[in-house]
Amino acid sequence: MPSPLLDRPGDYVDGDFRSFAASGELRIESPADVADITGIHPYAQAALPAALQAARRAFPAWRRLGIEARAQLLRSYQARLRTHAAAISELIAREVGKPLWEAKTEVDAMISKVDVMLGPGRVVTDTRVLSDLPGEVRHLPLGVIAVIGPFNFPGHLPNGQIVPALLLGNCVVHKPSEKTPGVATWMARCFHEAGFPAGAFNVVQGPGEFGAELSTHAEVDGLMFTGSAAVGRRIVASQGGHFERLVALELGGKNASLVLDDCDLERTARTLAFAAYVTAGQRCTATSRLIVTSGIAEALIARLTEIARGLRVGHPLDAGVFMGPMISSAARERLIAAQEAARRSGFRALLPGGHVRVAGREGHYVQPALHVAEHASTEAPGYSDDELFGPDLAVYVVRDLEQGLSLANATWSGLTAAVFTGNRDAFEQAADVLRVGVLQWNRATAGASARLPFGGVAASGNHRPAGILAGAACSYPMALQLPAAQAEPLPNWPGSGLD
Repeated sequence: MPSPLLDRPGDYVDGDFRSFAASGELRIESPADVADITGIHPYAQAALPAALQAARRAFPAWRRLGIEARAQLLRSYQARLRTHAAAISELIAREVGKPLWEAKTEVDAMISKVDVMLGPGRVVTDTRVLSDLPGEVRHLPLGVIAVIGPFNFPGHLPNGQIVPALLLGNCVVHKPSEKTPGVATWMARCFHEAGFPAGAFNVVQGPGEFGAELSTHAEVDGLMFTGSAAVGRRIVASQGGHFERLVALELGGKNASLVLDDCDLERTARTLAFAAYVTAGQRCTATSRLIVTSGIAEALIARLTEIARGLRVGHPLDAGVFMGPMISSAARERLIAAQEAARRSGFRALLPGGHVRVAGREGHYVQPALHVAEHASTEAPGYSDDELFGPDLAVYVVRDLEQGLSLANATWSGLTAAVFTGNRDAFEQAADVLRVGVLQWNRATAGASARLPFGGVAASGNHRPAGILAGAACSYPMALQLPAAQAEPLPNWPGSGLD
């Protein structure tokens, strides 16, 4: 059952959980069992301007506090995350539908993110003094940063933007997904218990319209959004020429894994199954397209089908479960409709997907799906061209690496890709051709290192990667040119020749 604090917490504004005159409420049914109400979160139109004003008031003192003091407070926040890790993990499992083992890895990532951003991530934006010129480069905070988070990683992804934003001296207003508001409340509790000053970090609950309002508000100096490419486009269009607002977009992908004949068959099949079906396919980095050369295609498809059939789908708190439900009934039905469209367009269903019944639970469960294209050129509108955000893998058989690379690039997205081969030269050829922000060699697309940049090209982002470079998306560089050791004469200057 939810803790009393999280039952009706209101918004976290100006250093406290506050109740405004409610405009509505978010009543969250667990996607794993709709009888499980994970929280009731009132939301209020008045909370948004109140949070932004609180952040603006707090900014001057927070900025002047200095990076070392801010780092110490973030260490305290990290300690509170550790203290509440079990409770946060359980809520992620119930609110998102992730198996508990996976929810725990998300909280672990939140905890370790502080180490990364206070360590190697900080180096990216540390003051740099030039050795051969009397000058410096400093990275300064933008001011008030809006962080709009997704449902699939309600803790890890916004945390990866919030931590560097606060470290660099910004104040933050976080608007979580309306599907997963509870995790943001836990984050607010951790910041509160860590002793952050009022207004430095704020949470505003509400529907998607609140995010749209936040993204265009005059008090917002920088916006960090994680979500779909369609919403990303709307955010860019809504800026109305406000080029002074820094916008960092982390968007979706139609990610390909390219498998060559010389791959390690067993390792590749297991890695592909993980990349396609973990989090019920609800990752922006999920493998949704498998492009395999003909020599190994039959054996790989057979083994992959066998592995996928054996994956256990069930309630996220039950032992031995690999895959939980999708986030909503609507998401599940969209996926099933897309799969039906695929089969009408020439995709053969080895595993058709569809509803799954879990004993004693009424949730949004589906089976992992595997569809094989009739030809490498087979297309199905609404299936092959859209990010399905569900556990479905489309397989395309190609004759060679060159055709595979061409097909991998034939997409609107450019987030991540993987190449499975024992040949380094073949991998390097792929790395030279594939247009993605993250490229994996014999590794799952559904994974990234916090010590590397993370972001995509094409419609998967706007060239402001997160990961180790997140601090650059919430700061600006200032060049300081200091006095020279002695004045230099200016050419053709009358008089003394000195400025």
